Amino acid sequence: MFDLLHTDPRFYVIAKHPGVSFHADGGEAGLMSALRAGLGDDALWPVHRLDRVTSGLLLIARSQQVAANLGAAFAGREVEKYYLALSDAKPAKKQGLIRGDMEKGRGGAWKLCQSQLNPAVTQFFSHSLAPGRRLFLLRPRTGKTHQLRVAMKSLGAPILGDALYGGSAADRTYLHAYALALTLDGEALHFVCPPAQGSEFALPALADYLQQQPPWTLPWPQR
Repeated sequence: MFDLLHTDPRFYVIAKHPGVSFHADGGEAGLMSALRAGLGDDALWPVHRLDRVTSGLLLIARSQQVAANLGAAFAGREVEKYYLALSDAKPAKKQGLIRGDMEKGRGGAWKLCQSQLNPAVTQFFSHSLAPGRRLFLLRPRTGKTHQLRVAMKSLGAPILGDALYGGSAADRTYLHAYALALTLDGEALHFVCPPAQGSEFALPALADYLQQQPPWTLPWPQR
């Protein structure tokens, strides 16, 4: 269900596996129950979440005070989050900004609107890995439900394996929480977690790309 990446007196950093829910689902134990059992620590507080289909980095606080501090940082958009996604479609442009309100659609899906009352905002770069395989490096500036999955669909490049949003069939939904950058108690923290599950994430060109500069140093597009 998870891999432990880093232990700090204030928090744990874990890598959530794809297909794992936070709470018990259909008789399957949820992530938090598995964490408490696996880490032997009942005093755990989640401060942000990932969709069931999404893998990657999560911070888990070890006290209510740290949870409050981290929660405030996330709510104040002081935590930089970076995701990887794969698609078998090519977008109209290689980089840009996706911005628009989101509203509920059918069957549990959401859709992007042209209105800008309370918009979801996502910056992206895309990079060709192989014929028919394109990598997207995504930086959400807001935290809306299914934001990145909807953003990718709006680009005409739904995430590989994301059936809800029109993605081609695959062994998983290829969305991964790759990196986090934040400051806690005056300490600058950076965490990176390359994806480990999914045959398509094993492309050699992906590993080569990820060895380049850290995502928080890139010139992210403003439009």
